[in-house]
This record gives sequence, C-alpha cells and structure tokens, in this order.
Amino acid sequence: MRPQFVPMRIGLIGAGRIGTFHATTLSRHREVGSLIITDVDRARAQALADRLGATAAPGVDEIFTWGVDAMVVTAATAAHAELIGRAARSGLPVFCEKPIAVDLPGTLTALAEVDAAGTVLQMGFQRRFDTGYTTAREAVRSGRLGRLHTVRATTADQAPPPAAYLPLSGGIYRDCLVHDFDILRWVTGREVVEVYAAGSDAGGAMYREAHDVDTAAVVLTLEDGTLATATATRTNGAGYDVRMELAGELDTIAVGLDDRTPITSTEPAGPPPADKPWTGFLERFAPAYEAEVAAFVEVVRGERANPCDGREALQALRIAEACELSRHERRPVNLGEIEGTRD
Repeated sequence: MRPQFVPMRIGLIGAGRIGTFHATTLSRHREVGSLIITDVDRARAQALADRLGATAAPGVDEIFTWGVDAMVVTAATAAHAELIGRAARSGLPVFCEKPIAVDLPGTLTALAEVDAAGTVLQMGFQRRFDTGYTTAREAVRSGRLGRLHTVRATTADQAPPPAAYLPLSGGIYRDCLVHDFDILRWVTGREVVEVYAAGSDAGGAMYREAHDVDTAAVVLTLEDGTLATATATRTNGAGYDVRMELAGELDTIAVGLDDRTPITSTEPAGPPPADKPWTGFLERFAPAYEAEVAAFVEVVRGERANPCDGREALQALRIAEACELSRHERRPVNLGEIEGTRD
C-alpha cells in the first residue's frame, strides 16, 4: 500500500512563462496542498496566485521565512545560482530550470553548496521526459540500432527572442543548444570528448551587439567514436523544430518527426506540410514539462531517485563552454580543456 503523506507546501520563484506553466501543474497535483508564488513583478505573482488559488508572497525572503517543503526556481537566469545556494543552506530540495548559472564558476559554487548541505537539486531538462527521446534511449541501450555511428540533432525557434534577452542568455550554445548537448549524453549514454563549433551572426545587428550568433553548428565526437552534429537557429519561420536522428549499423530512428513537424518534402510522394506546425517549446514539450515536475514531487517524497541532478547540467554547460571557445578560436576543443572535469 502506498504510504499516506501530508500535502506538500511548495514555493515557486518566478512567474514568467515557464513559471506559470509549472505553477499550474503544481496547483493540480494531488500531493501539493499549497503553493506560494513570488516574482519581481508583484502584480504578476498576485494575478497568477489568484487564478490558481495559491498565495502570493511579497518577495523571496517571505517564501523562506513562511516555510515550505521544497522550492521551484523559474526566476531570471542571473538569480538561479544564488537561489539554489540559499535553498541548500535552508535544507530545501530544489527544482531549477536550466541553467544553474551562465558560467562555470557560478555553477561550481552552487553545486558545492548543494553537496555541502546534502540536499537535492533537480534540473529542468524536460526532453528527458519526452516520449520520443525516452523511446530513442531505449532503442540505443537495447542494441536495436546496432553500433551507433551518427547522431543529428537540431533546435530551431520559430521567432527570435527580444533583443534585450540576448545579452542575458549566455549565448546560443548555453541557452539553446545546451538542451541538445544534455539529451545527446542521456540518449547515447556516452560523453562528448571533442567539439568543433561555428556560428553566423548574419541574422541581425542585435546578435552582433550581444556578441552572439543567430545560427550555430557543432560537430561533436563521443568517447566511443560516434559522430554527432547539433545545429540551432533563432529564426525558423516554418515553426518550432526540435528533432534528433540516430543512425546505427542496423537501423535509423528519428525523434520529433510527426504531423506537426515544420518541414516540407520536395518529393512528389512526400508527406504534406504540417497543418498546425509547432510554435514554441511550451506547446511542443507540454507533457514533458508536466512529467518533470511530477517527478520532482516524487523525489521530494522519497519515492524515486533524482532523474537529473546538477552534475548533469554541469556536463552540458561544459560542452557549451567548449563550443564558445571553439567558435572564437576556430579550432577543435577537447573537453579536458574546460574547467569542472567530471569526477
């Protein structure tokens, strides 16, 4: 018989798009009895709390002093590391949207605090909870594909973010392709040992002003010799496109190929264009976002192991850092050159 628990009290910091989504999911969860929401925009937090029957807190301090069982961090990226550290020092398990921080020193400091406190940090890499990716992982691990030799991953946003967001994002490798780097490791079970990255800032002046690129491509070599490519763009007018293809000696499979994939075949007998192409990440990955938050509740309850701890986020960030170095220096970069080598 499943043990009975007192309903949980969860604090959520950040009431933007993803914070609103997670708050809505938590408000419906049978084991979450109360939800306390705060945001730098107090009116936004209050409006969300009113809609969900939750409580709005004036600020972060109140969430900690009022007492919660766990914390969900969906605030601006710059605040993540400090909030993770504060929660760790308070003995609270934390779910945090990626990244921990936009740089390695901040990431390593936050992880050290979590380790010292012995608390839980679950990272929000939602693709690990997507049915397509989980099925692909099973296919690779079962040997169905035979020896895996090639992986192709792509992430394409339908429309670019606001110009003001770019300088705060950490760049396209850390902000966008980091999801592909994480899922590449998770699906294949292999580490990346070398990258060669290139990027183009031809999409507009705002990318150059932010010292970023709007389109990026990376060749990654895995520890067993498998070759992977990962591409990303900020502007893909056909729709939001996230896919992965895995080719082995016995079979080839594709993730993200369905009747909403924003791609048009030029073959006479090819499938018709999607009637309703995906428009963004919340729409494409809604079930996965719900599943990762449900998993966090189970982790806090002690019902399952952490499915994506902070060390996983560190490894993905190390790959992104190697890509930035590779792009700037126009050379292959070995992951051993990057701080925070895996123990």
